[in-house]
Amino acid sequence: MPRHRMVMELGMGTDIRGQDYTKAAVRALQNALRQNSLTVARAFGVEPEDMHVTAVIGVQKPEQVDVAAIAATFPYGKPSVQVEFGGMDTVQDDGTPGPIMANAVVLVDLDLPEGAAA
Repeated sequence: MPRHRMVMELGMGTDIRGQDYTKAAVRALQNALRQNSLTVARAFGVEPEDMHVTAVIGVQKPEQVDVAAIAATFPYGKPSVQVEFGGMDTVQDDGTPGPIMANAVVLVDLDLPEGAAA
């Protein structure tokens, strides 16, 4: 069955004091997930557990993100996580590291029979 892109949602998350890129990334993903209630899968006769969900996370230090923690944030579906350079790090007035920001894009794809989505 062909795979069709059904949803794209954006999110933003921060860690104010800890410079924890995983925490900021999880918050960005949660922000994106909270902005929707997906009924599209069942509308096409697909169970939510069968959705292909991808999180693309942007942070300044991608190597410091725990990909398993990001994947575990999804309530259902078949998760995939990509972490890329992006987001934002800030510096406080005294030159010490400040809050960090992560951005998330959540993509939802469904395997649908030919002609089911036009």
